[in-house]
Amino acid sequence: MSAIVGVRYLIVSGAFAAVTRARHPGLYAGLDPQIRREIGWSLASAAIYGVPAGVVAWGWQNRGWTRIYGDLHAWPLWYLPVSVLLYLAAHDTWFYWTHRWMHRPRLFRIAHAAHHASRPPTAWAAMAFHPIEALSGALVVPLLVFFVPIHPIGLAVVLTVMTVMGVTNHMGWEMFPAALWRGPVGRWIITASHHQRHHQQYEGNYGLYFRVWDRLCGTDRGLGDFTRDHARAAARAGRARADDAGRGGPGR
Repeated sequence: MSAIVGVRYLIVSGAFAAVTRARHPGLYAGLDPQIRREIGWSLASAAIYGVPAGVVAWGWQNRGWTRIYGDLHAWPLWYLPVSVLLYLAAHDTWFYWTHRWMHRPRLFRIAHAAHHASRPPTAWAAMAFHPIEALSGALVVPLLVFFVPIHPIGLAVVLTVMTVMGVTNHMGWEMFPAALWRGPVGRWIITASHHQRHHQQYEGNYGLYFRVWDRLCGTDRGLGDFTRDHARAAARAGRARADDAGRGGPGR
């Protein structure tokens, strides 16, 4: 299961990194050491995430431990999207409070600083966690399946949303149309612009999927922008071109 989580990470993050290179060439210029560190932390996190997921999968198939139901009609069809929303809301709640807890100074230094070492974050940073943080994130969905009924289709949707939003919120640009993230929907749904401000200010905007807890608790800092990071990327790319030209000059 750890291998599956790791391969899923590499495929999704790699795909969005490739899209980033196509849409914003040079955005990750000069960040190769950081990206290698992000991949290393993320693969370690994948190994941690895979352990409870594997135990739950074995228990479901061999012992019937969980509330995962295989018969699509065991629950009304309207419950399928409701179960997805329940899981996302519960995961978002867990993430908000554990993430906010991780920003306490001592715990930040011990654990969460590993994630914030990505300046700016890239598409490879979604799972770049210290093992303490990875363990806190690895438990929530495996715990939920013991209490909240869900069909494998619904669970697949939850895992897909979790993976895609984790990557797109870190990749350094806004892939969704402005009408979505600047409009009424964007007041409640988190996209890259919202999470970007968290990485810029190191406080506020603690949510994962929804802005509900940030709004209720007064920690919503609004939307960020990518102007500064894109300008720095352009400067890095310019320095890299100058270095390449220097190495290829007459003195070589």
